[in-house]
Order: sequence, then structure tokens, then C-alpha cells
Amino acid sequence: MARFRGSITKVSRRLGIALTPKAEKYMERRPFAPGQHGQGRRSKVSEYALQLREKQKMKYLYGILEKQFRNYYKKAVSQRGVTGDNLVRLIERRFDNVVFRAGFAPSRAGSRQLVSHGHLLVNGKKVNIPSYMVSPGDLIEFRPKSKNMSAVSDALSKTPDARIPSWIQVDKANQKAVFLAVPERVEVQEPFNEQLVVELYSK
Repeated sequence: MARFRGSITKVSRRLGIALTPKAEKYMERRPFAPGQHGQGRRSKVSEYALQLREKQKMKYLYGILEKQFRNYYKKAVSQRGVTGDNLVRLIERRFDNVVFRAGFAPSRAGSRQLVSHGHLLVNGKKVNIPSYMVSPGDLIEFRPKSKNMSAVSDALSKTPDARIPSWIQVDKANQKAVFLAVPERVEVQEPFNEQLVVELYSK
């Protein structure tokens, strides 16, 4: 499975958003771009640079590489409705993202690891593909041998109910979750502007 192997903290500082809990703590101490001129005055940013930055935000936030991200865009274009909204809704259905949203892991990288190591079931069947598209009504639970792992219990205990989105129903005691519906764009509170991404790809 291809994944980004560089410093996510440096990427977070460059993009101006915390991509992981670790990056969030680091950025509290150093809230500026990395490098020798990170604290210096910045020149005017071009339209292309703004569009590119928003794409990078989405890719790194969800942990998706370029080829797969572009495929999501193509699929979003082929669907009815607003392309940007479709793009966000598609990515939100990723298995690793839903596992993260349910509070089973403190980060999407952690949830991707849970999935790829085969700890989880979808409707009773093992699924170890992070990009698997979850559908409304799907039941997500841990395999019997993977239940009550300390890392998962710790993540759930630190996840306030208010952080769990309305489109996912979570049973913390039994470590289960049901994907109730595909979220509307307005329900997804993330620091990116997908319309700029659409403009970038549509050139």
C-alpha cells in the first residue's frame, strides 16, 4: 500500500494546518512554515499556488496520493451535483476515514494501520483495504481476536461524543459503529476549499 513517508509535521507547518495530533502540539510552539525563511514576510500568492495548496491540504489530511486523488476527482465529475461536494462525500466514505471518525484511532494514519492489519470487519467480513467505500447501513466492528486492544480503548476514551459526527453511530462499550449516511458537504468541517481543487483540475 503506497503512502506518504516524509515528515507530516513539516507538511503541516507548510500548509498551515495540523494534520495529526503530534503536528498540532508542534505547531502550537512553532506556528510558522519550516525552513530558514519560515518566519519572514511572504510574497503575494498566485491563484495557482492557492489552488495547489488546497489540493495538498486535502491529500495530506485524508492520506491520499496523487493518482488516487485524481481518480476521486474524475468520479466526482461523472456524478450528478456539485463536483466539489461530490469529491468530499466520496473521500468521506473511505474505510480508514470512517474508522477515524468513529474514534477508533487518534489519527487517520492510525486508523489506516488498523484497517491494513486486518483488525476490522464490515458486515461480518474482514476488510483490509483503507480505500474501501463504506455504504449507509454498514456495520463496522473488530474481529474477535482484535477486540479491546488498549490503543483502541484509549482512543475511544479520549474521543468526546461531540466529536463523533451525526452520520456515524458508535457503540463505545462494544467497539462497534454503523455508517448511517453519506454526509452532506456542510456537515464536514475541515480546513480546505475543495472548489479551488476543482478549478485546478479543470484547467
